[in-house]
Amino acid sequence: MAKKSLIHREKKRQKLEQKYHLIRRASKKEISNVPSLSDKWKIHGKLQSSPRNSAPTRLHRRCFSTGRPRANYRDFGLSGHILREMVDACLLPGATRSSW
Repeated sequence: MAKKSLIHREKKRQKLEQKYHLIRRASKKEISNVPSLSDKWKIHGKLQSSPRNSAPTRLHRRCFSTGRPRANYRDFGLSGHILREMVDACLLPGATRSSW
């Protein structure tokens, strides 16, 4: 189980990213449309003035049940060992263990 503070910090980052998403997208579109370099620098400064945690690259995908930040499967939203336990217990319909 991940620390509660880390999970809370990740949720805070998600909220910030959603809040500044439209502002960041509009600024990037505006940068591509402006021909002069000085105007681009001004817009870029405005883009950098937003909080660092509002950038989408700062987000981490975490396990839904444990909050583990590594080895996550996007389709299920679970980490590898939790997914394996659920498959072994037949809790995920259609998922089978590989055998070779």
